[in-house]
Amino acid sequence: MSDAIGPLRDAIDALDDELLALLGRRADLARRIGALKRDAPAYRPERESEILRRVTARNPGPLPDERVAAVFREVISACRSLEAAIRVAYLGPEGTFSEMALRKQFGHAVEAEACASIDDVFRAAESGGAQFAVVPVENSTEGAVGRTLDLLLRTSLKICGEVALRVHQNLLRRDDHGGAALEGLRRVYSHPQSLAQCHLWLGAHLPRAERVPAASNGEAARLAANEAGACAIGPEIAAERYGLAVMASKIEDDPNNRTRFLVLGAQAPAPTGRDATSLVMSAPNRPGAVHALLTPLASHGVSMTRIESRPTRVGQWEYYFFVDLEGHRSDPPVAAALAELEQLAPLLKILGSYPVAVA
Repeated sequence: MSDAIGPLRDAIDALDDELLALLGRRADLARRIGALKRDAPAYRPERESEILRRVTARNPGPLPDERVAAVFREVISACRSLEAAIRVAYLGPEGTFSEMALRKQFGHAVEAEACASIDDVFRAAESGGAQFAVVPVENSTEGAVGRTLDLLLRTSLKICGEVALRVHQNLLRRDDHGGAALEGLRRVYSHPQSLAQCHLWLGAHLPRAERVPAASNGEAARLAANEAGACAIGPEIAAERYGLAVMASKIEDDPNNRTRFLVLGAQAPAPTGRDATSLVMSAPNRPGAVHALLTPLASHGVSMTRIESRPTRVGQWEYYFFVDLEGHRSDPPVAAALAELEQLAPLLKILGSYPVAVA
């Protein structure tokens, strides 16, 4: 067997040398582009989205598209760092799904600032302490993140990207229990949404364990790391950060569970051909008002992918409506529909047009 492996390893070494040389050439081109940009931003979500879509479309295998995209994200991230240093705020602490979303979008060659609350994430980007922010906006099981929607209404930041993260929940505990994965567990820490997403699994496997809500999955992992007889539910990254072992993996009740995150910043991405536009509007308090607001979308052939209502808190039974559309705000059908909406809605705020998430 060793005689057959040797030549194959030599071939891999030769390919690695070629890859290294090509990476160097790519990095040099990125640095030259950065010099020509001058004051233009180093992070261009529309350009990065186009690169990832192109390489995955040309992927011959055997690596799946998701793995190819992950490799190229890190290449892009490393090359981008030669142009400028980027700081990104996210909902901390370390070891949360928010950190995973940040790394999926920006790679590891950025400075990540963990914030204690969604409000703090917004403030970090609004004040200029960070160039970008990553915030959760909805989960396929638990629905919208209300605080994010409320802050989007008031912020000057624009949505410039989105991240769709497949959420795999894992049972984490200290590796000092003699090998019995669930024995002696009396308490389960996790974010309330994660506890809800694993309700059936917990009922079947840990029915007597106390379920304790934590501010985040990272905080839950920290608590479990310091308490005998306790465990946490969260991502594998939390286990790595806090020295825990994964006792059971993929324990979420819904195997298709996903969380969507928004990337916020000061820039407005150009159209890519695969974009979304998010907006918030209010409706007059009269019968048929919401239907009238949706009519321009239908008449111009603009698809609405999501609508979410939130109380205005200034009048009884009055609501804001958060809407996601297919297409960029500069696309003629979308632009025409928005122009009509501006005449109909008492309040209309375009939150941003941005590339749709790449797998």
